[in-house]
Amino acid sequence: MRKQMISSLAALALFVGGYASLAGMGGTSTVEAAQAVSSFKDVPASHWASSAIYSAVEKGYFKGYADGTFKPGLPVTKAEMASILARLNDQPELPTAEPNHFTDVPEWAKNGVSTAIAKGFIHPSSYKDKLGAQAALERGEMAEWLTQGLSVVDSDYGQALSDVTNTVIPAKEYFTGKLADSQKNAVAVALGTGLMSVANDKTFGLNRTTTRAEVAVLLSRYASVAKTKPADLQGLNELRQVGLTGTNLSVISKSFKKTPERKILLTGNQKYEDVVTDDFSLVRNKYIVTETNYADLKILNWIVVDTNVPSNNRSIYYPVFVDEGVKLQNGRQFSFVEFVLNIRSESMNQLQAGGLLNSATFNPLKSPQSKAFLSYEAPKTGDYTLNKGAFGVKNPVYWGQGLLHFNQSLTRALTIETKEGKVYSVFDTK
Repeated sequence: MRKQMISSLAALALFVGGYASLAGMGGTSTVEAAQAVSSFKDVPASHWASSAIYSAVEKGYFKGYADGTFKPGLPVTKAEMASILARLNDQPELPTAEPNHFTDVPEWAKNGVSTAIAKGFIHPSSYKDKLGAQAALERGEMAEWLTQGLSVVDSDYGQALSDVTNTVIPAKEYFTGKLADSQKNAVAVALGTGLMSVANDKTFGLNRTTTRAEVAVLLSRYASVAKTKPADLQGLNELRQVGLTGTNLSVISKSFKKTPERKILLTGNQKYEDVVTDDFSLVRNKYIVTETNYADLKILNWIVVDTNVPSNNRSIYYPVFVDEGVKLQNGRQFSFVEFVLNIRSESMNQLQAGGLLNSATFNPLKSPQSKAFLSYEAPKTGDYTLNKGAFGVKNPVYWGQGLLHFNQSLTRALTIETKEGKVYSVFDTK
């Protein structure tokens, strides 16, 4: 009978991902359980997640298996993850939680799922009657759960989830159009906070499952992010600013301010106070006044990357556009612009595209050619051009590369005007 009981408990541990207590195995004491934490047969000190795993076990988020293993590569199910999140004691609960209407949650996980809902990680309204409780949790859904939890910790994280709706996300799925709108905001905040990252192939891996080792690391990161104010996270600030305005300039180059009236030339009856702005959102996705009539042009997004800052202060977009080790001379920053063209001429080539704005900063002539940019598979001029650089489509959307000069001795005001008459103009105040 005793052997049968132990066998049943071991089976339960395997079923729920190791949640059955080690102390329940043959009378193992708390001290013995603590000693077992540091001696998992499959988690040597050299394991990439060993520190996070030991920490998670010591805090009671995970427990090992009866055979002395942790099984770090085993996928985590939704029911298991909900039960883990329910154990986060520092996570506040919502004043009023959504009702738990799931019909497919096993008995052992019902309390955990209900608590995870109360703590804001899971929104039942996003599902029908079933959670898919025993299915492996995929990374896209993991991002949703964790960022929803953050919004309960600090309402500004909730605001961030809204702010990034129209942002540029540094993941291959975004640039290739494979990132669903329903998961876009969560992925953006997960990347901007450092909770999650892209893989070596530059993908976020929306449909990849999450292992026990990965969850241990995520729990450690979540605890750190939850103690940090959103405003203190530069990457998140960039994503929010791009989402709201179309550019990260105010985060990367704080010295750029609205061009004073004495330094800007207006035409006709234009009045400075009526038309000049430093709010890029007012010219984003508007038709821009061009030097030639080859095409109508809009700017969707403008990303600035400074290569002369320490690596810990780099733009979150640095790995997307710039190869490691590349540096521009002081006084220059990379300028990457996402253009939409409506080609009006019978044929237009890249050189003519470059003359549309006659601007070193907003330059539609050529796209970035870095290994980094190519690996993200973002749209580029080469996707649309034929022989001799002629465009083969009438409405290309692609990224161009230019330069932004900063330092008053090197540059004049940076100015573009919409066909509606709004003038965006900024000037370096250094």
